[in-house]
Amino acid sequence: MIPSRIALAANTFNQNAGVLKRTLDGLTNDEWLRRPSDHSNHLLWIVAHIAWTRSRLLSKLGAEWSEPWMKLYDRGSQCVDSPECPGSPEVLAGWNETCVRLNAALEAASDESLDAAQGPPSNDGKVSGFVNFLAFHETYHVGQAAYLRSWLGHQGVMG
Repeated sequence: MIPSRIALAANTFNQNAGVLKRTLDGLTNDEWLRRPSDHSNHLLWIVAHIAWTRSRLLSKLGAEWSEPWMKLYDRGSQCVDSPECPGSPEVLAGWNETCVRLNAALEAASDESLDAAQGPPSNDGKVSGFVNFLAFHETYHVGQAAYLRSWLGHQGVMG
């Protein structure tokens, strides 16, 4: 059972997964790489960054998992084209793997792991606050992805 202090975050992660799945449905590989300006990110960067963020959370919950390409999408990284960058199928597979692993890790989270000290951006100085912050952080990026879908000329995902 998911501890009550992270239950809302767990629900948010699951809702985000559904919204992101609908956001990416029917997009071409080229659309994954289009962006409104040189100062914005494309869908591949956004989804890879969310997967990277989830991998950091998995680490904090004792369920370490990562892909070699994730380092390209860490906090503060720039949207760049590089031979090291994965394609959209690889990023989507990584994202899907984080969904399965995160659900299991949140279900297995112990009070001890949630009480472990954690610096910013945790709002309570514990891993539990980090979990809650990352649910908010992910929602921000899922909103960006949904906007990009509309910008690309596709039907919106929320109605």
